[in-house]
Amino acid sequence: MSQSLLSAEGIGVTYGKARAVHDAGLSCPAATVTALLGPNGAGKSSLLHALIGGVRGAGGSVRLAGESLDGLSPNARTARGVSLVPQGRHVFRSLSVEENLAVIADSLRLPRETIGEALDRFPILRTRRKVLAGLLSGGEQQMLAIARALMSGPRVLLLDEPALGLAPSIVDELMATVREVAGAGAAVLIAEPSLATLRIEADHGLVMQRGRVVARCAGAELDQTYHDVLGVSV
Repeated sequence: MSQSLLSAEGIGVTYGKARAVHDAGLSCPAATVTALLGPNGAGKSSLLHALIGGVRGAGGSVRLAGESLDGLSPNARTARGVSLVPQGRHVFRSLSVEENLAVIADSLRLPRETIGEALDRFPILRTRRKVLAGLLSGGEQQMLAIARALMSGPRVLLLDEPALGLAPSIVDELMATVREVAGAGAAVLIAEPSLATLRIEADHGLVMQRGRVVARCAGAELDQTYHDVLGVSV
């Protein structure tokens, strides 16, 4: 694997007495897509939230281009270049599409033109810019969530089950954007339960089981690796 842009070592996440992530590590090179696969409950979401700094008391170390992010808040990590699109999208449902984008622009002190650029990333968003986010389809909400995450021009994009509940044609459109983002130099890490739902050819693969990263492989080997580790095909 080429030199890492985002790296993590010894990540541990605990909720009360339950251990969600055990001593997890990963390496995501620039200009690549890394798939993080594992069944529900494997710890994928907890790991991504630890990378963005959203889990209080998470152990381990996270580095961006060799620079430590430890101790930084999610907003500070976003300002440094790491963005997360969480599972469930978490758009502001009572605000319009345009207002959702304006909130992010204001919070990150981005120039106002970034709102227009975000609307242009998915043309349907421009036609729906005055519509409340809560009235959008699931696919449109996911487009909005990804457009918001990309407003700051992140060096690392984390996506937590972006294909959940969406039609294959919508997923294909989203993944085309993801591949463009990686092609422009970003490191992309996508957590999904299977390659079938992911619908993108990953450059690298990781497999999680019971809170641990149990396998690492090239993207072309991910299907076989997943089968070998978990006994099922992806």
